[in-house]
Amino acid sequence: MRKFWLVVMGLTAVGMATPVSAADLAAKPYTKAPPAPLPMIYDWTGFYIGGNGGWGQARACWDFVDAFGAAFNEGCRNGSGGLIGGQLGYRWQTGGWVFGLEGQGDWANLRSSRVSLINPAFIEQTKVNGIGLFTGQIGYAWNNVLWYFKGGAAVVGTNFNLQTAGVTVASANTTRWGATVGTGFEYGFTPNWTVGAEYDHLFLGNAGNNALGIVNPIPGFALNRINFSADMVTIRFNYKFGGYGAPVAARY
Repeated sequence: MRKFWLVVMGLTAVGMATPVSAADLAAKPYTKAPPAPLPMIYDWTGFYIGGNGGWGQARACWDFVDAFGAAFNEGCRNGSGGLIGGQLGYRWQTGGWVFGLEGQGDWANLRSSRVSLINPAFIEQTKVNGIGLFTGQIGYAWNNVLWYFKGGAAVVGTNFNLQTAGVTVASANTTRWGATVGTGFEYGFTPNWTVGAEYDHLFLGNAGNNALGIVNPIPGFALNRINFSADMVTIRFNYKFGGYGAPVAARY
């Protein structure tokens, strides 16, 4: 009997001690997982400056006009060569739409040469040595990818020569104004640096060299009339002052 009561008292003591021991245990630590980073939106708003280089082709169609106003078609000639230059502009973005203004200047070396159809003793030479573009832009951006169209004014520095037996008998350096349209693609590969490709077509119309007081050396003709156009394909790098905008906040 005595052993029975000893066993009962021991079990009672163990049961009374268990809650106390559990209360003395430290709470299990809990660490909240950090929130996932919010995606950033590429911001095309701001000034940018950059460089470009590529290829160009100029098309010059010569006519000779006699003293009675009759035109004699000398045909057309394409001249191609390299381009290198720079651009400066400003863009602003609203939603996915991007608007901009840009000035671009390029050194060029687009040359062509042909024998005159009217008098084979003469060689007609055309050279484009500089191109300037002043354009507006409108485009649409998919985050850091931008596709745009552009249009505005174009100015081209040209040189026209007539040679015979290796001697220049008439020459004109002209600055010709016209219009341009183009399209381009641009990719932001860092918050501030972009790379892209662009195509532009230049419309420069007709011009006569007699405006410079040059007398045509081919007897019986009063002036040259030259219709001029050009195409440009360039690769562009820009440094953009700005970067990513505010992160996209989740909406519930």
